[in-house]
Amino acid sequence: MNNKFTGLIAFLLIIILVWINFNFNQPPSEPDQDKALTEFSLSRAKEHVKAIAKEPHYLGSPAHSQVRNYIVDQLQQMGLVVQTQEAYNLNAAGILTKPQNILSRIEGSEGKDALVLMTHYDSQPHSSYGASDAGSGVATILEGIRAFLETNNTPKNDIILLFTDAEELGLNGADLFIKDHPWAADVRLALNFEARGSGGTPYMLLETNGKNARLIEAFKEAGVSYPVTNSLYYSIYKMLPNDTDLTVLREKADINGYNFAFIDDHFDYHTANDTPENLDDVSLAHQGTYLMPLLNYFSDINLDQLSSDRDLIYLNLPFGGLISYPFDWIMPMLILAILIFLGLVVYGFKKKSLEIMEVIWGFVPMLMSVLFSGLLVWAFWKFCLFIYPEYSEMEHGFTYNGYWYIPIAIFLALTSSFFFYHLVRKKTRGASAFVAPLLLWLLICSLLAVFLEGASYLIIPVYFGLLQLFIMIRLDHPNRILMVFLSSPAIFVLLSLIYSLPVALGLKMLFVTAMLTSLLFLFFLPVFTYFRKLKLFAILCFLTFNVLVFIAHFYNDFNAERPKPNSLVYLQDLDDNYARWYSYDNLIDSWTSNYFGEDPVKSTNGESNFSSKYGSNFTYSSEAPMIDLPEPFIELKKQESDTTENQWYSLKIAPNRPMNRLELYETRNIDFQDFRVNSLEAGDIYLGDNRFHMFKRRWRERLLTYYADNRDTLRIEFSIEKGEKPEFVLYESAYDLLKNEELKVPERTEEMIPRPFVLNDATILKKTIKLN
Repeated sequence: MNNKFTGLIAFLLIIILVWINFNFNQPPSEPDQDKALTEFSLSRAKEHVKAIAKEPHYLGSPAHSQVRNYIVDQLQQMGLVVQTQEAYNLNAAGILTKPQNILSRIEGSEGKDALVLMTHYDSQPHSSYGASDAGSGVATILEGIRAFLETNNTPKNDIILLFTDAEELGLNGADLFIKDHPWAADVRLALNFEARGSGGTPYMLLETNGKNARLIEAFKEAGVSYPVTNSLYYSIYKMLPNDTDLTVLREKADINGYNFAFIDDHFDYHTANDTPENLDDVSLAHQGTYLMPLLNYFSDINLDQLSSDRDLIYLNLPFGGLISYPFDWIMPMLILAILIFLGLVVYGFKKKSLEIMEVIWGFVPMLMSVLFSGLLVWAFWKFCLFIYPEYSEMEHGFTYNGYWYIPIAIFLALTSSFFFYHLVRKKTRGASAFVAPLLLWLLICSLLAVFLEGASYLIIPVYFGLLQLFIMIRLDHPNRILMVFLSSPAIFVLLSLIYSLPVALGLKMLFVTAMLTSLLFLFFLPVFTYFRKLKLFAILCFLTFNVLVFIAHFYNDFNAERPKPNSLVYLQDLDDNYARWYSYDNLIDSWTSNYFGEDPVKSTNGESNFSSKYGSNFTYSSEAPMIDLPEPFIELKKQESDTTENQWYSLKIAPNRPMNRLELYETRNIDFQDFRVNSLEAGDIYLGDNRFHMFKRRWRERLLTYYADNRDTLRIEFSIEKGEKPEFVLYESAYDLLKNEELKVPERTEEMIPRPFVLNDATILKKTIKLN
């Protein structure tokens, strides 16, 4: 076959393989309202999402009880007996709420071991509609259990439906279930449905205190059609600070489970854009393809046999399917690969297919391409943040045009790789050029085998690379089409990681995407080293990079489709009798300029210690009018004490207005000996096997955050050493800024949404509490 023709086919094959990687791991999502009642229907599930996400339904909002009533009504229509669980709950982070969980139980024919299907029904305060997070989870379970009941099959195991409350606040509903509900003792396995965006492929992530082998084997036996998972994702997931309700079940009750969550379109996460219209149909349908086979399978097997004494490496394949092998194979596979590599190098030198200087020169473009691509993309992103200051308004670090920046990083890395290999193509070529990349990958796999075992499956493309090296040693001009097929495992193993890292962790990770792209490129050296015009490839990649940059620039601005997040709060200091406006924004817009002017003043007075996910502080402040806001009733007094060392106090806080959040800060760094709130003992909090005193680890001296759904009085009792004087600062917040008739704050325009992850759209009262 003509050499140019094989080169063209090889190039097209690479493009096709990349396309396959992204297009054959999700189910179809066509309307299916006429689907059999015994099957999961996307159309029917979407109706639930629309009903649940009509408006924000965080704990304490009017819509919160409406969503709860809707879920209860849907379960009762299926003939299920429904109960609610309501009580105060205080978690280890000092988050106090009064969640109302919704529960129902389908009795099995054998014993009382139970499978729990769970998600949460509250949305994130203060403005998220919660269509994806986690209306999609509620809809998946409601539609899935309806279809299951239509089969009239009696399961062997009990099935518990658990819709938790206050997950967004501090996983309080799940904590309440484990601590106080008798059914918790029967749970042996949990399936939890979540979302961290409004689209994309749902990943399966395990939760277990033990080993994963039996859980993975059971997952494979269940016959899930479109599994998307690997052992690396869970290793990374365990390192992140993000927890779900399932984490509570694992840590506090040693319950195994599976998380199913999609993370694309992260810019919609916890925002007013998390609407039914923005929820990806494919993502919702995919959740159904997880639930139904797993529900059918786990409802009938022995749930006591899911613990294991061994771990498995696992990863999904294109077109479905899951492969796995024991952790015990990690070191033998690594050692075997090293021995094969050494044998091939010796064989190559004996056959004179390898030249020592060409092998040495092979390290130069390899190291330069990997390191320079990462540095180049890092500098490029820093430059973008400088010229596009509006990017800083995206609190979670993923911009509306973020999906353009991923291929931008990829093509910039490819430009670097092609360019450096072009520079030395006469000094290193053929098999000699491929020795250094294989050695580097063997070093990477060695480090992973020690420090990140879940990623050890990356040895798989190395084995295909060793086969390529053998062919290259034997043949002066191997078939490039064959080489593409032998390089293809690297695409299926690495490309999803290259894409998902900046989606999961923010665009600050683009430099890692670039470095991984260069490392992926190394697996394709057996293809490209036989191309003469590497410089042309570099030019084409650079041109593509520039086109993508232009497109990203075209979508960098805010508009109705890409609304700008902004923030405004009103704070009234009851001690010093003044009021101020505050904002977390970096850029003042037409809405906030009414309060801060065109030349805003930086906030300097320290009113920025409200707890938030990303630790955001106020940026601007200005004077605000004093208005009449009903003060809370506060009473701090000493109690009778039987000891000579400690003094007991009682603190009573009774709101006199509809409010949503109380935060209590301690200002004198007092070491509390005991602490109780609304009869809950908070002195010692247990998380798994770790016992610690919550008030010795308070964040910025924050003692307590109470998310209210009514005006319940907060009653606190505590003891401190005699001689110490307690002093607190209370912030009482209500999400009513836009409704306050005295402040007359106008509604946002359609080009704006409330800034997520921070206290926003609130009127706040500040009061110092101390003994008279």
